[in-house]
Amino acid sequence: MTTDAPDSVLLRTRGHAGYITLNRPRALNALTHEMVRTIDAALTAWEHDDRVRVVVLAGAGERGLCAGGDIRAIHADAVAGGDAAPAFWRDEYRLNARIARFPKPWAALMDGIVMGGGVGVSAHGSVRIVTERSSVAMPETGIGFVPDVGGTHLLARAPGELGTLLALTGLPVGAADAVLCGLADHFVPSGRLAGFASALAGGTVGEALRAYASVAPGGELAARREWIDECCAGDSVEDIVARLLGRGDPAAKEAAGTILRRSPTSLKVTLAALRRARALGSLEAVLDQEYRVSCAAFRGPDLIEGVRAQVIDKDRRPRWSPAELSEVTAADVERFFAPLGDRELGLSSAGG
Repeated sequence: MTTDAPDSVLLRTRGHAGYITLNRPRALNALTHEMVRTIDAALTAWEHDDRVRVVVLAGAGERGLCAGGDIRAIHADAVAGGDAAPAFWRDEYRLNARIARFPKPWAALMDGIVMGGGVGVSAHGSVRIVTERSSVAMPETGIGFVPDVGGTHLLARAPGELGTLLALTGLPVGAADAVLCGLADHFVPSGRLAGFASALAGGTVGEALRAYASVAPGGELAARREWIDECCAGDSVEDIVARLLGRGDPAAKEAAGTILRRSPTSLKVTLAALRRARALGSLEAVLDQEYRVSCAAFRGPDLIEGVRAQVIDKDRRPRWSPAELSEVTAADVERFFAPLGDRELGLSSAGG
């Protein structure tokens, strides 16, 4: 989908740590297919290298770890009717599953912006570090897409209905709320992050955490759990919106307004995907489901229109099709979950 500079992923080892740096700072380290392949190849080498005991993932530049997949390239591929994006997702989702099962500690430094595919390469790891600068989100409904990279697996397992709210609104959370929602584990102040990463080369993860981790500043979601859990337990997006508007709480009303600006189709498919993810259980089974959903969304109108409005033209005025929640039928939603035949991802059938 795009041509990589040869240094879009930087790899090095020091002591007993392998360091992976996503190195496209001008694109906020957005992932390309070649970057995914490079990371996967590094894991193959380091998995069997006894000298490497921990893998550390970071992003170049000052803005964040990773803003997701290269959405401009995906948009161009969708407009052209190509098939590069599904091929990219196939390898990306396999990498997400591999990170979750990697036999050595995977320490992801989730500093700054961490969105979409950035969550996929970090939040499935075993040591997930956030800072006071962290802004973690699955914003897909705002571009006519659906949370992927195992995002519906993670959000379905968040306490109560926190994951439902985050999936539908696409809004970012800071460090404390990322930990509360199960998207991160530990807080390290950004000024101490380099020291933490360096300490992993010579000591254990536990030693580094004891030396550098501290308590995250207070979040917002814990105090809102009552209305979030009650409202977002609704059986439909329409029901959830009605409950939010009926609460009389300004934050609940604001959440409803945010949801109503998202793609109606994406919202309904997202809610269905989350509910089904809870029943599917394993990450691999959920990734298989997400691949079906992503391929269907890729061929629909809202992804092209959403990226146009939010990223290409930046007019922030997407014309969704259908434009209203009431116009999205159960049959429309079900088509996103249709089996792909010999194009299935097949992670769960392969035993992970």
